[in-house]
Amino acid sequence: MSGLMNILVIAAVVAIVFARQFKERRITTDNKRWWLLPVVLAAVALREPGLLDPSHHTAAAVLLAAQLVLGLAGGAAWAWTTRMWTDGEGAVWTKGGWATAGVWIVSVALRIGLFAVGAPLGIHQGGPATMLSIAAMLLTRTGVTAWRAQSLRPAYRVPVAG
Repeated sequence: MSGLMNILVIAAVVAIVFARQFKERRITTDNKRWWLLPVVLAAVALREPGLLDPSHHTAAAVLLAAQLVLGLAGGAAWAWTTRMWTDGEGAVWTKGGWATAGVWIVSVALRIGLFAVGAPLGIHQGGPATMLSIAAMLLTRTGVTAWRAQSLRPAYRVPVAG
């Protein structure tokens, strides 16, 4: 994929996910494919050339590791700031609020900070690194949210009156 295509994919995923977090959404704890989108993003990122700057291999790896740690921490913070509740039928619902938006703003600012650290050193940090970091963030957020949702569901099954 070209650099422009990477930017478009990243922007589309971020825009869709960001917009969806502020709407009330019913989630299912039975969904076994919650990890699919992050894995697809990671696979696309890993097969792209330029994940690590060949001229600054070690420094680029350190910045990539920092981006991944930020992605994991941002995903966990995002999941924990998301409001979750159950309705009368026991279905689990979720909705992000101001704290969730704050997590996004801080995550973006920290990523920009990492780019600002690498740029004066001549370290190229391209779209694949950002895509991999977003995949880590989505994977952590979805995993923690699924785990939290399971704790909200009743351990018993109530028979339906009929």
